[in-house]
Amino acid sequence: MKFKRLSNSSLLILCLITLLFYSAVTSSETVKTDTSTSEQSEASEATTIAPNLDLKEVAPLPEPIPEPIPDIVDEPDIDDSIEKLESQDKDEPVIKKIPEEAPALNTQEIVREKLVILGSEVPENSSTRLAWSPQITISGLALPTPVLVINGANPGPTVCLTSAIHGDELNGIEVVRRVMYDIDPSKLSGTLIGVPIVNLQGFQRTSRYLSDRRDLNRFFPGEPDGSLASRIAYSLFTKVISHCNYLIDLHTGSFRRNNLPQIRANMSDSKVAEFVGAFDKIAVVHHAGSPGMLRTVANQSGIVAVTMELGESLRIQENQIDAGTHSVNSMLDKLEMYPRTFIWGEPKPAYYESLWLRVESGGILFSEMGLGDRVSQGDVLGVVTDPITNQSTELVSPVKGNIIGMAVNQVVIPGFAAYHIGIESTQEAMAQVETDQIPSDVNTDGEVIDPE
Repeated sequence: MKFKRLSNSSLLILCLITLLFYSAVTSSETVKTDTSTSEQSEASEATTIAPNLDLKEVAPLPEPIPEPIPDIVDEPDIDDSIEKLESQDKDEPVIKKIPEEAPALNTQEIVREKLVILGSEVPENSSTRLAWSPQITISGLALPTPVLVINGANPGPTVCLTSAIHGDELNGIEVVRRVMYDIDPSKLSGTLIGVPIVNLQGFQRTSRYLSDRRDLNRFFPGEPDGSLASRIAYSLFTKVISHCNYLIDLHTGSFRRNNLPQIRANMSDSKVAEFVGAFDKIAVVHHAGSPGMLRTVANQSGIVAVTMELGESLRIQENQIDAGTHSVNSMLDKLEMYPRTFIWGEPKPAYYESLWLRVESGGILFSEMGLGDRVSQGDVLGVVTDPITNQSTELVSPVKGNIIGMAVNQVVIPGFAAYHIGIESTQEAMAQVETDQIPSDVNTDGEVIDPE
């Protein structure tokens, strides 16, 4: 049988037809493969499984998971930019993200969802160390901030503990460590997230402030393209705090002042008042909080938040740490998150309104009363002595109450707030106080008194 030789043009046409057919087949397979790969990518995105660690064991620092490169978006028009700038000038902070509301204290009806935080999935019945980095330093010198996460075997709320937002406040760091390292995930209902040292820059420099001299606890919820403090606040709030149902922000007294263990909370908020009732016997001071504070913004975002004050800055005080640890453990027990057999009875918090007693003449302060002492109207709390003239002035309590905060002995000037006196009240009475009647930590003359 003879075959007719094809011309060059016929061969070219045959090759083109073959290529077109092959292209169609491979294109179909590529679409299927791309679709499958895309689905797998979406399923695996930000779901790196975190290692299950015993937090008591010594381990190397965790490495932060690289963030995905954001998609390129169109630049906002001028009207949007003006509106954004105007919103930043308002007194009230702009809330960027509204987390889910905190569940009721009864945890039986909470639906369990997969926990994905900081780019890692934390399985149930496990504990791990993760790394948070706000990406605000030189990349080669960046030091990530450790975040401790315990995801319990049983469903429940998410409680977050933050400490050292001010880098010189040390007692809270040890409270977070003791609470987190003493939890067995198999017995925990819910999730515990602990950030022992939020302000790593200040901690390394033993400074209250960030390296740019800003107070981080006045910049929440922050802005992704704002100042250094604003960027750190935004990163912490969106990456960590947004996962919380309840938040305890741990602090100490500032500017050489010492605080009795106490909870500061906006008792006009019914959910906050209910949460405060879960703590053990501890002083509770009615305080709404200032704009830009983590506690204030968290409450505005639907997260039930309080501040815990423990002692004095730049010191490790065992009695203060013990009181704070016991109080947090009591709260976990009352929320039915973690049973504590060593807690007996039904101790209740002690509620206080408060006022500050100020110095009228300058000199050296010598206290005659101590932290926690009960005082009556007319009692002498301390004496201010002028070292040059030897003139002494007594500081006399104007009310009956308890000393819940005081300055350590030091040189003082007229107007200096020396003693914080708590006046016994009730939860119901404190809830009736209007927000604008609650004493602020900033005076009309701009002085900051014992800020959180």
